Amino acid sequence: MSENRCCCGCTDENSLKLGKIIDKYKGTRGALIPVLHEVQEVYGYLSEDVLKEISEKLNVSLAEIYGVVTFYTQFSLNPKGRFKINICMGTACYVKGSGEILEKFKEKLGIDVGQCTEDGKFSLDACRCIGACGLAPVIMINDDVHGRLLPDDVEAILEKYKD
Repeated sequence: MSENRCCCGCTDENSLKLGKIIDKYKGTRGALIPVLHEVQEVYGYLSEDVLKEISEKLNVSLAEIYGVVTFYTQFSLNPKGRFKINICMGTACYVKGSGEILEKFKEKLGIDVGQCTEDGKFSLDACRCIGACGLAPVIMINDDVHGRLLPDDVEAILEKYKD
């Protein structure tokens, strides 16, 4: 069975989804951010090849697209893990030890901020504020909020997400 590929190298299903997303917004003023959001939902991140495809199809310069993608923190140029760990580094969390918690996650996972484990299970990021300051220090793993943490809690939290 042969696979159909678009110029970004994606295969059948994602290629169709990418085309539909772009077609839905083509010619719509201010469509770039919604297109990027929807495309990231399909791929999990925004690869260079996908951004080139968007640039070509929407007739928006690649420089403008990179400007948007690097300005807004919700966009990622790197693959993310199945479990996306986000450590709050806002003031309330930081003064209550989120820096030490981040270091413990880095140690246990063997990755740095912005990276993904080799098995694709975990990715690690830091953010300015999760909005749960009363639970400081706080992390999110996908949609799960974990609060009032200590560095010693990291191992048990990771165990919950092992298959």
